[in-house]
Amino acid sequence: MSGWRHPTLGQIDRDNPLRFTLDGEGHTGYAGDTLASALLASGTRVFGRSFKYHRPRGLWGLGGEEPNALFDVGHGGISTPNCRATLTPLRDGMDLRAVNTRKAARDPLGLLDLAQRFLPAGFYYKTFMAGGWMRWEPMIRRMAGLGRLDPSNRPPGDTPQRNARCDLLVIGAGPAGLAAARAAAGQGATVWLLDEAGAPGGALRWRGGEIEGGPWQDFVADTVQKVEAAGGRVLTDTTLWGAFDHGLFAAWQRGARDSHWRIRAAKVVLAAGAIERPLWFANNDLPGVMSAEAALHHLVLYGAVAGRRIVVVTGNDGSYPVAAALAEAGCRVTLLDAREDTPAAPEGVEVRRGVAIDAARGTRSLGAVRAGGQHIDADTALVSGGYTPSVHLHCQTGGKLDWDVDRDALIPRPGTSPVIPAGAANGTFGLNAALAEGHAAGGGMGSAPNAAGATWALAPMRPDPKGRGRVWIDPQNDVTLKDVKLAAQEGYRSVEHLKRYTTLGMATDQGRSSNFAGLAAMAALTGRTIPETGTTTYRPPFTPIPLTALGGMRRGALFNPLKRLALEPQHAALGATFGEYGGWRRPAKYSDTQAEAKGARETFGLYDASPLGKIEVIGPGAAELLDFCGYVAMSTLKPGRARYGFMLGENGVVADDGVTLRLDDNRFILSASSSHVDHVRLILEEARQDRFDPSRVFVHDVTAQWVTLSVSGPQARTALETAGMPDDVTGLRHMQVVETRWTQIPLRAARVSFTGDACWELSVPARHAPGLMTVLEGAREALGGHWIGLEALMILRAEKGYILIGKDTDGITMPQDLGWGRPRERRQDEYFGRRALFTAEAMREDRRQLVGLDCDGAPLPTGAHLVPLDGPARSLGFVTSSYHSPTLNRSVALALVDAGLDRMGDTLGVFHLGQHRTARICAPCAFDPEGTRLAD
Repeated sequence: MSGWRHPTLGQIDRDNPLRFTLDGEGHTGYAGDTLASALLASGTRVFGRSFKYHRPRGLWGLGGEEPNALFDVGHGGISTPNCRATLTPLRDGMDLRAVNTRKAARDPLGLLDLAQRFLPAGFYYKTFMAGGWMRWEPMIRRMAGLGRLDPSNRPPGDTPQRNARCDLLVIGAGPAGLAAARAAAGQGATVWLLDEAGAPGGALRWRGGEIEGGPWQDFVADTVQKVEAAGGRVLTDTTLWGAFDHGLFAAWQRGARDSHWRIRAAKVVLAAGAIERPLWFANNDLPGVMSAEAALHHLVLYGAVAGRRIVVVTGNDGSYPVAAALAEAGCRVTLLDAREDTPAAPEGVEVRRGVAIDAARGTRSLGAVRAGGQHIDADTALVSGGYTPSVHLHCQTGGKLDWDVDRDALIPRPGTSPVIPAGAANGTFGLNAALAEGHAAGGGMGSAPNAAGATWALAPMRPDPKGRGRVWIDPQNDVTLKDVKLAAQEGYRSVEHLKRYTTLGMATDQGRSSNFAGLAAMAALTGRTIPETGTTTYRPPFTPIPLTALGGMRRGALFNPLKRLALEPQHAALGATFGEYGGWRRPAKYSDTQAEAKGARETFGLYDASPLGKIEVIGPGAAELLDFCGYVAMSTLKPGRARYGFMLGENGVVADDGVTLRLDDNRFILSASSSHVDHVRLILEEARQDRFDPSRVFVHDVTAQWVTLSVSGPQARTALETAGMPDDVTGLRHMQVVETRWTQIPLRAARVSFTGDACWELSVPARHAPGLMTVLEGAREALGGHWIGLEALMILRAEKGYILIGKDTDGITMPQDLGWGRPRERRQDEYFGRRALFTAEAMREDRRQLVGLDCDGAPLPTGAHLVPLDGPARSLGFVTSSYHSPTLNRSVALALVDAGLDRMGDTLGVFHLGQHRTARICAPCAFDPEGTRLAD
C-alpha cells in the first residue's frame, strides 16, 4: 500500500462514496474520481500485466498516453473491454477486471518472465515459422489480445453522426488553445474549442497560475463566454482522433450519449500539449515508477497521492512544482536533478544535483532506487525525461517534423501542414510563452494575455545503450533496450522495421510513451542523429475509438437503408407486391408476372424506372471526363441524342452499363444501374479530382430529385398521345432525348429501351410525379395497358438479350466478352481500364462469353453449370438468367460460356443439383433480332 487519499485536496464529492471491485476485491472511491485516481488513492500498486512476460504494471500517466491501466469494466450487467482507467469516470457498482490476466495481483503466467532470455524480439518469426506453427497457434491465440468481449454487450446504435463548419477549430483547451480561441472570438470568428478532458484549462487545472493578474479560472470562464457569444462551441470530453483529406477532422464526444463529429474549418490551431517522457534505467517498469506530471494531476484534481516516500527524478524545471506540491501534501520528497544548474530547492524538498538514477529496486513493486551509487529508500519514483509534443494531427495532415536541439523535441515544420501548432504542441514550454504563441496562432491583435513564469529549461535525457540491467522502452509490449539492440544487430535499423520487429509503439497508447525512446536508442546504437533516424508514420486514430461511435446508427435496418420510391403509395394502391431490387423497394408485380409480360408486348406496359441513376456531368470538361471514365466515347455524341456504354474497373472488368444522354454541349446525364449509382459517381468524382481540372467539370447525383416513369410497347406512342404529352415527346425516335415542358412542368423525355419495344422514359421533378402518374394511369385504363413489375421487366429484357451487370457478368467479364470489342480496337485515346484490355489474359480466345441458350421444357435453373456431353465432366460456364417467355411460349436463357461465340449451335449438358439436361447455344437475342419494334 503506497498511494493514499489526501484529506482536503481534490475536486471530488466526498459526500458521495462509490463502491467498486477490482478482480473481486472491494474498493471505495468518490464521485468525480476516475478509475485511475480511485485505485491510486486506495493504495493499489498493480493495475495490470504486460503483454508478453506478464510482468506487474502500475499506473503511469494521466490521459490517453496511459499504457498499463486497462480494464474490462462491468456495470449494469454489461462488460465493456479495454477501458483506459485514466479516462473512465468511476460509477457505483463497477466491477473491474484487469486485462491480459485472470488477476492482476497474482498471475501464474508471470513465470514467463523467467524465460525472457529465450523470448527476445523476433522470437515469434524465428520459432513458429521454422515448422509446426499450427501446433502453437491455438495456444498463442488464447494468450493474445487484451480485454475480453462480452457477447451480451450489444451497445445501442444510437451515436449521432454530426457535421459542423467553423471559422477556427482549436484542438486542445490548455493555455495556448484558450488564447487562440479568445483571440479569434474577439474578432467575431466562429470558434470550436475541443478538449479531451472533462473541463477546459489543460495543465492549468493542476498547475494553476495567474493570467492577466487574476486567477486562471477567471480567464477560462471569460474565454468560454466569448467563444459562445460569437456563435462558437466548447466541447469537453471530446477527443479529436483523426485528420483526413480535404480539411476533415473527426472527433468523438463522450457523454450520456456519445456523438461523433465531422468538422471542417477555415483554420485549425493545434494546441494539444505535450506528453511527458519516462526515464530509462534498470527495472524502470516496476509499479511505483510513474510520470511526475501524472502524479501532480492526480494529487490536485482527485486528492490521490502517489506515495509517501517519493523520489522525483528529472532534468527539467517542470518537475519542481510537482516536488513542492507533494512535499506540501505531507510526503517525504527527494528530488534528483541530472543538471548542476537548477532552480532553488522547494520548501521541504531535498534536492540532489548532478545525480541520475541507476536502477529501481523491488520485486513486485518499487521499494528503493539506486542513484549516484547511493541507496535511497522510496515507495514511489516520479520521473520526467522531458516532453514530446503531440504532433500526431499535424503529421496526419501531411506535416513534417524538425529536430529542435534547444527544445529537445521533434516539432512541426512550418508551412508543411494547414494546421498551426501552438504551445507545448510546438515545443513551447512555459505558461507565458504558450499564451503568446496561442494568441498569435488565433490571429490576435495587440498584446497577448500575460502570465508570470519563464520558459522551462531542460537537459536532454536519453536511454544509455551501455546501461546495465533490463531497461524497458515499451512497458505494455515488453520491449527492452536489449530488444532494440538486437533489432539493430539484425539489420532492422529503420524505425518502421524496428516497430514491426519488436512491436515497439504498437501498444494501445500507440507509442506515445515509448516511440521517442525507441528512435533515440536506435540513433545511439547506429551512430546517427535523431533526424537521420526518423519517425514512424502517424495515422488515425489518435486514440482508440469505439466502433459504435464510427458506425453511428448504421445497424439492422439502418445499416444499408432501403430506398423508397416517391410514388410508393400510388403503386401500393394499384395492388403492387413489393420486393428489394438493388437496394430499392420496388413493385415486383401487380397481378400475374406472365400476364404482365405478355400484355406489355401486345399493348403497352408502364413501370417506375426512378431508381435508375441520374448523374449530371456538367461543364466544359464534361465530355473529356466521360470519355476517360467510359469504354464508349461520349464526346462524339450529338446534343439531343443518347448512347449506350460501359464503365470498367482498372482491371478492365465491366463495372456498370447504362445510357448517357447529351442535353447540350456541356451537359450530360449518365444513367447508371440502380444498385451501382454510388460506385459510378465515385469513379467519376475520383477521376475529376485526380486527373482533370475540377473547376471545369462537376458531377451531381440527382437520382432522388427526379421521378422516371417508362412507357413501353407497340401502343406506347398512342398512350402518350392519350395522356396529352407534347409533340416533341411523342415524335422522338430511338435514342433521342428532349427537354421540354408539360403543363408548365419541366419534363425530360428519352427514347431508350430496356424491353426491346419502343419505349419512352419520362422524367419530372419528384414533386410533380403524382400528376404524371395520374395521366398515364388514365391512358392505361382507356387503352387497356398494364402496369408491370420488376419480375415481368426481367423477362422482357432477357427475351431481348439485354444484360444486368452482376447477374449476367461476373468478376472477370470484360466488354469484348459481351460482344463489345470494337471500342477496344478503334479507340486510341486513354480511358479507365484500357491497358488491362490488352493483357494476355484479356486476349485469350477461350474467355467466357455471353450467349443465349435454347432448351425444351421448363426454364433452366439460374446458376446451373454447362458441361460437355462427352469426356471428363468440367464446367464450361453457367446460366446467368433464365425465364419462361409468354410471348415466345418457350424458355429463354442467357449464359457465360468458354469461347461461347465459337460454339454457336453446339449442344451442351446442363448440370444442377444432380439433375442433367441439355441446351443448344444460340444468340442472346431471342425476340425481334432485327430490331424493328425498337424503330417504331
